[in-house]
Amino acid sequence: MDMLHFEKQAYRQGFQLVAGIDEVGRGPLAGPVVAAAVVVPAGVRLPGVADSKKLSAGQRESCCEDILSCGCDVGIGRVEPSEIDRVNILQATFQAMIAAVAGLKTPPHCLLIDGPYELPLFIAQKGIPQGDAKSLSIAAASIVAKVHRDRLMCEYHLKYPVYGFDRNKGYGTARHLDALRRYGPCPIHRLSFGGVRASEGEGLETAAGRQSSEGKKGRRPRG
Repeated sequence: MDMLHFEKQAYRQGFQLVAGIDEVGRGPLAGPVVAAAVVVPAGVRLPGVADSKKLSAGQRESCCEDILSCGCDVGIGRVEPSEIDRVNILQATFQAMIAAVAGLKTPPHCLLIDGPYELPLFIAQKGIPQGDAKSLSIAAASIVAKVHRDRLMCEYHLKYPVYGFDRNKGYGTARHLDALRRYGPCPIHRLSFGGVRASEGEGLETAAGRQSSEGKKGRRPRG
């Protein structure tokens, strides 16, 4: 499939600045939901850019550098766990997407959105299910959002190491769920999510026991 099909369609309709939008982090038990908006200048080709889920971490990092260095306009939006708990994950995702659009240097004329969605913005837009596999702009946005969020979760790992955020990025892996049962949730967990709610009150391991099991780097998750 021509990854520029929807961009070309928008150009033919008279739209010059076309932004692709995608998000990452709807499913994890911890961390923010992050969205990116990317305007790929007409004529720019980005070999290797594809749906972020089909790329290795190294490939995503390389593609992200290409996207940021070739003149693309990039905006990033994030919504924190407390807001996710307050409004629900779908509404938080829309908030992150709107913030990503607002973060662009130049307001776009048209939005290509991953998924069957429409944002409450006075901008022409088209929702494209599985758009990250069909549109270069959306694929670029998926990569930028994924790289940005992964880096955030690695930073959180330094603060809350017992959960293994550097590896699971907040998703409910066996190690992550075991840590939740042992220590309970930390400040970046989404308390409205079932896997986290089930663990509340179960963090029974003492600070001394945690220090013994984690070594000198271990520290209280809530500290």
